[in-house]
Amino acid sequence: MNLILFGPPAAGKGTQAKRLVAERGMVHLSTGDMLRAARTSGSELGKRVAAIMDAGSLVSDDVVIDLIEERLAEAEAAGGAIFDGFPRTVAQAEALDQMLTRRGQGIDRVVRLKVDDEALLSRIAKRFEAEGRADDNPESFKTRLAAYNTQTAPLLPFYRGQGKLMEVDGMAPVEAVAKSIDAALQEEAA
Repeated sequence: MNLILFGPPAAGKGTQAKRLVAERGMVHLSTGDMLRAARTSGSELGKRVAAIMDAGSLVSDDVVIDLIEERLAEAEAAGGAIFDGFPRTVAQAEALDQMLTRRGQGIDRVVRLKVDDEALLSRIAKRFEAEGRADDNPESFKTRLAAYNTQTAPLLPFYRGQGKLMEVDGMAPVEAVAKSIDAALQEEAA
């Protein structure tokens, strides 16, 4: 099963993905984690990624798509992937569909975590204080959130039109969100 967890930064995608990995053995493909790893690698790509992330901008489609494609074989071997933070644009969604189609696969379910932007800003400020992640700087986060809201809005009708979109209250307690996601996945399996 290939699943997209869809929602803005700090919506809880990573928390839910970790649970699904533990319970189902799927591979978590978090573009945020991949980009943070590239950033700290010291490579030329990592330096470019760092500059883009520090400005609160989104990394180009080409870089992100290459990062994802490198990990698809691992996901296949594990029985599926949880895409987190990807796709963010219709172009990325189309590229993902093409990559998966070439491998005889597709996206089975898209779960959107619906959240409140103001609550996210509060959540991210706390996470920045606790973890000190540079990309969680509240000012950079506002830029990332605005970019998310502008660039990813077209993905909702894209996946709704494919009959793959399920929406979950991302502001609910973690366990309630987990139950809603499990129900969406059970519906897909049925």
